[in-house]
Amino acid sequence: MKKIFSFLVCLLPFAVLAQMPQQFNIAGKFGSMNSEVYLYYQAGSNKVLDSTKSVNGAFEFKGEIIYPSVAALIVDHKGLGAQMLDFNTADKFIFYLDKGTINVQSPDSAFNAKVIGSPINNQYVKLVAINDAASSRINKITTDALKSATDEKSAAATSEMQTKIKAVQADYHAALTKFVKENPDSYLSLITLGSIGGPTPDPNEILPLLDGLSKNVQETETARTMRNALESLKSTSIGAVAPDFEQTDTLGNPVRLSSFRGKYVLLDFWASWCGPCRQENPNVVKAFNRFKDRNFTIIGISLDRPGSGFAWLNAIKADHLGGWTQLSDLKFWNNAVAQLYFVQGIPKNFLIDPQGKIIAQDLRGDDLENKLEEVLGK
Repeated sequence: MKKIFSFLVCLLPFAVLAQMPQQFNIAGKFGSMNSEVYLYYQAGSNKVLDSTKSVNGAFEFKGEIIYPSVAALIVDHKGLGAQMLDFNTADKFIFYLDKGTINVQSPDSAFNAKVIGSPINNQYVKLVAINDAASSRINKITTDALKSATDEKSAAATSEMQTKIKAVQADYHAALTKFVKENPDSYLSLITLGSIGGPTPDPNEILPLLDGLSKNVQETETARTMRNALESLKSTSIGAVAPDFEQTDTLGNPVRLSSFRGKYVLLDFWASWCGPCRQENPNVVKAFNRFKDRNFTIIGISLDRPGSGFAWLNAIKADHLGGWTQLSDLKFWNNAVAQLYFVQGIPKNFLIDPQGKIIAQDLRGDDLENKLEEVLGK
């Protein structure tokens, strides 16, 4: 049985266009069970479900894929059927499906399975270990912070926790970058670039890594799509002249970015409904009050929803954001300035110098004041 299936989300970070399909064969052995086994994977833009019956633990799947894809083998021990299985708690094994024959072995269950003799899955194991190590460190940091938190030292504890988490993130970033450089022939390195870049990658960082991949990887449709997206992002990368725009303020007056030329400007994307933005606002207020008389100002761009003007204005008042220019077209994620700057998540900010060039992005916590100290002095 095989059909298009929308349950398991295994989407690649970039679009995959039509390519020649390649044959795969999975030869599996899970103990001595006699159960239905399901295979979930992605073939191009389609998510696929296939199934077979294991006999004395042995089973086989055959099919076609365009590029290597995250896949899952799930054993239906109770005969519930695919639609009744809970993917989160089911006996499953996550691996990378690639062309050719893949041998999957386990003494008893899918949970304990391993892929034998598959380079891409050996690489996948390394990536999972990198991710698990970072997650474990962050969980310990947040748990320790919660245990020691008190009202008297909450601000200091939060700052210390953020500093430690940034260090973990830096190590994680470095480990992923090292993986990409050490595996230039791997399709997984191409996928890993999406993790390194995040929702708004820096083309100045990612393009050289992409260029370092092998010719075969660079010629995939995924790589070409990634390159096109990164080239587009150059217009808002560090060193680029910030794209000019016009949007209305809280009184309905049009305001242009270029009218602030000659000042350091923090372009700050936020919204009244955004919890992390509201948590970050005290840091923004603190930085503004410290540097507002030193050729520095802020332009807030709100991604508030249509009809939520009062919520926007109330948040400005509640968070003490009225000291600087606030703009919005109240079009939610379709905000014209957010689209111009390729904003995929908030809070998001860009620091622009007096000549109109972007000199920093994503300055949160103490990073904002530290950067302003660097350019304006202490």
